[in-house]
Amino acid sequence: MSSYLVLAGGLSPERDVSLRSGRRVAEALRTASGAEVIEADVDASLIEILHKHRPDCVIPVLHGAAGEDGALRDVLTSLNLPYVGATGAAARLAFDKPVAKSLLAQAAVATPAVLALPHATFRELGAGGLLTGIREYLGLPIMVKPTSGGSALGASIVRTAEDFPSAMVGAFAYSEVAMMEQYVNGTEVAISVLETADGIIALPAVEIVPESGIYDYNSRYTAGTTEFFVPARLTSELADECARIAVLAHQVLGLRDWSRTDLIIDADGTPWFLETNAAPGMTETSLYPQALHAAGLSLGDITNTLVQRAIARG
Repeated sequence: MSSYLVLAGGLSPERDVSLRSGRRVAEALRTASGAEVIEADVDASLIEILHKHRPDCVIPVLHGAAGEDGALRDVLTSLNLPYVGATGAAARLAFDKPVAKSLLAQAAVATPAVLALPHATFRELGAGGLLTGIREYLGLPIMVKPTSGGSALGASIVRTAEDFPSAMVGAFAYSEVAMMEQYVNGTEVAISVLETADGIIALPAVEIVPESGIYDYNSRYTAGTTEFFVPARLTSELADECARIAVLAHQVLGLRDWSRTDLIIDADGTPWFLETNAAPGMTETSLYPQALHAAGLSLGDITNTLVQRAIARG
């Protein structure tokens, strides 16, 4: 019998989300494949588990640094274990938001202006003068968030000068480097991407309408706090353009199997690239499963197909 290993958990602030995603993927894969599906955490026992079980394929469902900074994927590569998802090198590109934005900008995709500074710079040069210069350069409001990580942890909108210091403290709580991004007001959409035998396709866009006005951690993972429209309420031309950008991001960043790109569409109908996730969430409120459902696809069947592709290539 084939044996697959779903990795979830880890020690990042997104551990709980990862565990929920992992359980959902494991259950769906068991039903679809009929294979033995083992679930494992990422801790000191992992290498022993990998050597002992030698799974036919590993499915990393980890969020935050543990699953998206490329390190774990390089470990799996070093052990000659096939796995679903991006390589370590590609995951690193997507995980560093300013780098990903720069690469998409070079590909002629609109993306909000951004500045990224480490905590040490604020200590050495003084926060007061730096924040004034950043505020004057980007203009208010400003989106502040960690350069790495996900689930909107440490992210906040600066609407007044008085908001800025606490926003920086919140971002630095989750990353040594914070990014200050031009705020674009508009409709937030997420476009999931899937690699199939026929090529890379974009799934139906998911429109996100949080009741709080910002798609923060609570809005993402508390049922009933956000309204979703799948497919998004877009014209066919705009939906096609969002799909094009998501597929392009997947290609430019060198991703594999699946990804999810987040965009903001302004009042003029211009989609602005925010980020791409190499390891999209798979919880009951996550966006990727919603897109799969709208496309008439099953999470279990799709994961099983990607597992077979990973085994074939590796």
